Amino acid sequence: MAHLLRLAHDWRLEIEGGVPAELIRDYLRPAVRAVPASMAARTRIRLIRVAPALDDPEASSRWQRSPEAAEIWLATDADPHDVAMELLICVGQILWEELTGGERNQWLDRLRRELEAGVTGEIDELALEAKQRLLASAAAARSMRRLEAYARASFASTAAEYVHCLWHDVTVRSGPEHLPAQWLRARLQLLELWFPPNPGYRLFAAAAQRGTGSEGASEASPA
Repeated sequence: MAHLLRLAHDWRLEIEGGVPAELIRDYLRPAVRAVPASMAARTRIRLIRVAPALDDPEASSRWQRSPEAAEIWLATDADPHDVAMELLICVGQILWEELTGGERNQWLDRLRRELEAGVTGEIDELALEAKQRLLASAAAARSMRRLEAYARASFASTAAEYVHCLWHDVTVRSGPEHLPAQWLRARLQLLELWFPPNPGYRLFAAAAQRGTGSEGASEASPA
């Protein structure tokens, strides 16, 4: 029998099967609380269903949207932090569908600046794969379908990372496959402009804001 809990933003959590209490208490609740209220309102998420596995055993998450609301399904047979990040990726994917035309254009302009600067890395594997498909050839680079797929994947990953940074301290990963800190910081600041943090949360650690901290593009924590 499913058990229903209330989360921040008036979201509902439906628990099916054996789901560890620590996943709810230490990961899902804090992650949802960190979602900016304006972002939550735009997504219109109403229900998150969690279960040990989904109908598709290969899937770790999925979502669907109607004109009235959106619902998310999460499989919990993974590391609790990974489950919470799957939730945030779904939030980012849903949010992409709700962006205004002006916001999408700003996002595409941000990506064009990165591509013109020769930035090859990305935030996560899904966005990196979409970017590599876009840059696979001159013909691929002209594909609006591939550009749309890359924009969607990169936005969802960035939105998830933005909330991740609000949720708790994180560390910037370096290397050719990762988005350099200066470009990641610019993306996060754009999300901060569109969806300001809730009271009591901040994007960048205080030391980084003063310019005295280490590389801090994604060093952030609740105040």
